[in-house]
Amino acid sequence: MLKLSEVRNLSKQELKDKMVSLKKSLYDIRSQGATGRIEKPSRIKETRRDIARILTVLQEKEK
Repeated sequence: MLKLSEVRNLSKQELKDKMVSLKKSLYDIRSQGATGRIEKPSRIKETRRDIARILTVLQEKEK
């Protein structure tokens, strides 16, 4: 789980790279859930929240 202070210290490009990796991770977690071999179902929620944090900080930096 990412902390907001850590996310705010990253540059725009680093944030975009991190978001791409988180989306890939979310896809992998969801596919594990579909096959029934997911270890921590809570990781889906954590990953979605991390993506939302990154999007929020990106919007703040745009302004």
